[in-house]
Amino acid sequence: MSAPERIPPRSVTALDLLTKGELTVRGRVREASNAVLFCSVSYEGETASCVYKPVAGERPLWDFPDGTLAQREVAAYEISQALGWTLVPPTVLRDGPYGQGMVQLWIEADPSAALLALVEEEEPGDGWKAVGFADVGEGRTALLVHADDERLRRLAVLDAVINNGDRKGGHLLPTADGVLYAIDHGVTFNVDDKLRTLLWGWAGEPLAPEALEALTVLAPALADGEPLVTRLAQLLTAAEVDSVRARVAALIASGRHPVPSGEWPAIPWPPV
Repeated sequence: MSAPERIPPRSVTALDLLTKGELTVRGRVREASNAVLFCSVSYEGETASCVYKPVAGERPLWDFPDGTLAQREVAAYEISQALGWTLVPPTVLRDGPYGQGMVQLWIEADPSAALLALVEEEEPGDGWKAVGFADVGEGRTALLVHADDERLRRLAVLDAVINNGDRKGGHLLPTADGVLYAIDHGVTFNVDDKLRTLLWGWAGEPLAPEALEALTVLAPALADGEPLVTRLAQLLTAAEVDSVRARVAALIASGRHPVPSGEWPAIPWPPV
């Protein structure tokens, strides 16, 4: 009798690892306003670093229901995936050492990748887009600019869809292999216009063809009964899901990047 064929081990995906793995807390990210724990996660011989944000460590906000920021982080991942851009690292909602929370794959950023800058000129140079003038102290101002980068442009569209109220420079994680990830999406999906970002360089400009194509694919995926909506309904209120539909429809109808509303601070503070 011949020996049985060896069955290769099942590959462990990032979502498997984050959802089913054993979380071990290694430290705390002190700069964060909410509890952010640096962890390792292990499952079936695979280990990775990740971030764990327990709901119990969320500070209350006046304009968001208490204990909902972790769900919003996961919803942002789901929308990013539905757009086909994978801008948000793999993110899940699960139980951990301090209760339910958001768990997200840790991304090592390349510190040499320049996406934002302050310049002394009145206009941005080639390859840059102007955001606005910033006070740099001693009565001086400088022009805040961001790279004219297709990855950032996709992120600006994602932020418009999820109504991101806090897109700061420190939330941008370019990697050494050229991939851009974005993190910290707890302040998103409000039913009111809260868009506040450093990525205003394309404000009012026509959307790129790839953005319109991605939005056109996303729109029917937001219909009642679709898997994406079933998932979002577990994370957001019905009114918030309706608002996502409305923002997507408005972007497709206008064909342009949004402009500041004037009813809400357009640039986050601090900007990093």
